[in-house]
Amino acid sequence: MLARVRSAAVLGIDGYLVDVEADLANGLPAFNTVGLPHGAVKEGRERVTAAIINTGFTAPLKRITVNLAPADIRKEGTGFDLPIAVAVLVASGQLPAEPLEGYVLVGELGLEGDLRPVRGALSVALAARSAGCRGLVLPEANASEAAVVTGLDVFGPSTLPELAAHLEGRAPIKPVVAVPWQGAESAATGGVDFSDVRGQPAAKRALEVAAAGGHNILLIGPPGSGKTMLARRLPTILPAPTLEEALESTRIHSVAGLLPPGQPFLTQRPFRAPHHTISDAGLIGGGPTPRPGEVSLAHGGVLFLDELPEFRRNVLEVLRQPLEDGLVTLSRAAVSLCYPSRFTLAAAMNPCPCGHEGDTARACRCDPALVERYLARLSGPLLDRIDLQIRVPAVRPAELSLESAEEGSAPIRERVEAARERQRQRLQPHPGLYANAHLGPREIRRYCRLGPDGEELLRLAITRLGLSARGYHRLLKVARTIADLAAEEQIGLGHLAEAIQYRTLDRARGGVTMQGAT
Repeated sequence: MLARVRSAAVLGIDGYLVDVEADLANGLPAFNTVGLPHGAVKEGRERVTAAIINTGFTAPLKRITVNLAPADIRKEGTGFDLPIAVAVLVASGQLPAEPLEGYVLVGELGLEGDLRPVRGALSVALAARSAGCRGLVLPEANASEAAVVTGLDVFGPSTLPELAAHLEGRAPIKPVVAVPWQGAESAATGGVDFSDVRGQPAAKRALEVAAAGGHNILLIGPPGSGKTMLARRLPTILPAPTLEEALESTRIHSVAGLLPPGQPFLTQRPFRAPHHTISDAGLIGGGPTPRPGEVSLAHGGVLFLDELPEFRRNVLEVLRQPLEDGLVTLSRAAVSLCYPSRFTLAAAMNPCPCGHEGDTARACRCDPALVERYLARLSGPLLDRIDLQIRVPAVRPAELSLESAEEGSAPIRERVEAARERQRQRLQPHPGLYANAHLGPREIRRYCRLGPDGEELLRLAITRLGLSARGYHRLLKVARTIADLAAEEQIGLGHLAEAIQYRTLDRARGGVTMQGAT
């Protein structure tokens, strides 16, 4: 006998439907799975057989052939256990086929017939709805995540017998009710706040500009100056994610298996801080079984790279495409995958190998050639993609002991949200753009116009700093954000001068001092 059950799998972060066909033929008992199954899918025959026997069903003493169609796409993961088991039971006449019409089944089986969670439930649900399916059956632990997708009945049985009772009409399972969207939290809290940081007004201002426009930022300062402390508080001043942004981040974390149990979607912007020993595949994704990398896990949030020059050169260079395009394309012999990766890069580094170059409290022990080699670990094209480069000086002991209250994250976030709202209103005619950091050359010409004095100052800055065309555009985008924070439609001379101040490394290489830039 032949039975067909619909299932689904994930390719990249997108789901696609798979037909699971089970054929029972006479001959020596055997269980073969075809259709380019990966190792975990092949091992599923042992889990399926044990689950069928241990839940009171009869394992057919037949030659069982299971086909996963389309057969030209490699099947991975453990989510085919449930549809294979149900297809075998339907083919052997132990379960009815009619109730399965229009439904997609996904789930991993334990040896006792219990259903265990799988990755990518949200992507599977979206694929099922796009294909016009009536409903989705998947483990109870994934049900609340999949139920976020409207227009689809989601059932979450906890065991194979429970699903069998539902299909036979003995104990129907009620569809899972979606958790209503209550609005997201503004940031990853964890008890951190900008009021914890003493001093550093210039760095705080630079982080406010970065948050307001979605700009990348590099903090340069000696050890103990508070670079890491400042960067970890950047998410607390970012605007709360919208429902669409939260769902996109949830899809990525679900595929990676990092979605917290029982949480239907992420309510905070991600903050990822990989160690400098990370590989290029760990940063941008890939591997034998392709998975999203840190740049995709940080989508919609912040990617923090501490001790930036300590990262391997090849790892840093692969950041170019995601920083420029907001996505990562992984090309393999059999398939090409795209992962979204639009994030705010926050990086920190010492000004020299010993860390005390320019420090008034401690003398630098590095000779100029050593400092040059240290800075040369960061390529010009990579620095071009970092909009703000700001010095973070060592905090004086007198500032640490001050009892005066520092400005907290809440008022800064209010100013950031007001600036973002101005950008959203301005960029409504351009779908997909919602922050100044995303502006292309055409939008820059339209929205970043300067007066005569501004044009002269910009020409002087380009000549003295030796900016590339990309650096020129990023300077204008930062100036546009500063004007938005000031609630001004026209970019003024002061806005442009402040943006120039945030090109620390360019000024150092161009021989321009902080005073000379103004």
